[in-house]
Amino acid sequence: MKAIKYIDLFCGIGGFRLAMQNAVSGFDIEAECVFSSDIDAECRNAYFSNFSDMPWGDITSIEAAQVPSHDLLFAGFPCQPFSIIGQMKGFDDTRGTLFFDIARILEAKRPQAFVLENVKLLAGHNQGRTLSRILDTITELGYDSDYKVLNALDFGLPQKRERIFIVGIRNPEELFQWPIGNDPMQPLKDILEDNIPAKFFASEHIRARRKAQINGGIMPEEPNIWHENKGGNIGIHPFSCALRAGASYNYLLVNGERRLTPREMLRLQGFPDDYKIVCNDSQTRKQAGNSLPVPVASQVIRSVFISMGHHEQVYASRKSSSLIQRRLLEERAAYNV
Repeated sequence: MKAIKYIDLFCGIGGFRLAMQNAVSGFDIEAECVFSSDIDAECRNAYFSNFSDMPWGDITSIEAAQVPSHDLLFAGFPCQPFSIIGQMKGFDDTRGTLFFDIARILEAKRPQAFVLENVKLLAGHNQGRTLSRILDTITELGYDSDYKVLNALDFGLPQKRERIFIVGIRNPEELFQWPIGNDPMQPLKDILEDNIPAKFFASEHIRARRKAQINGGIMPEEPNIWHENKGGNIGIHPFSCALRAGASYNYLLVNGERRLTPREMLRLQGFPDDYKIVCNDSQTRKQAGNSLPVPVASQVIRSVFISMGHHEQVYASRKSSSLIQRRLLEERAAYNV
């Protein structure tokens, strides 16, 4: 079994770590997280409670020499500088420069590969110049890189969450191929809890105003989630729009009546039900909004494994037959795995 050591920067509550745990299934790989960090004390508390591993703090105060050697680097670096909520200041916002803390660790430790995640708007920020600057830096560090915007809806989650993933691989053994993402969406009813406490319900005034805005007050079929955009318009969908850490409490309402519970928000990001919720509702809401869709990240990591030269066991077990191997490779190309 091959050992892969990885680090988890801007780790939040562990979305990338869960994705890595899921990704190794079917591969002859044993994964070990050797370093994690996050500036948020509440996130570190949640991370420790679930992984028995207390992350380091502010990455800007950590020397590269303090970071252990590793094979893979994960980083969901802060997205606020590139988001609408963050006013899209990009590298003019000091949080935007945190990418260069990733770069200095890549330069010093030279892992074989990395996966970064950020908001969709990074792709077009500053007319594409911000992303170009990031990709140029990655190239200068000796990595073949690519990026793609992926939607959690295409990977089975009932959440329309489009995020950019940036992958870099040093001396890839195989051409990196993005996962297709054609999984059927998990029904929203499987995400929602029963017996919701009264504190999650919007006021009668808000509920009546929302209902008056749609179809003359005629209610659509349930379950659904009502999304109010910045212009005050209401959209009703059998899935959630993207969770946001800084959005209003009534941004998303289940059936136009109540807010999502902490457990429901974590489920919408693909977190398992055995993930411990140890922070208050407000902090968990923020943490879920800042996290990443676990199934999407997991599929990206699996594609990275293959590009690094690791093969799923079903392929490795049949290498003795060139004819069968050729057929498997053709199937793999057809299904983009």
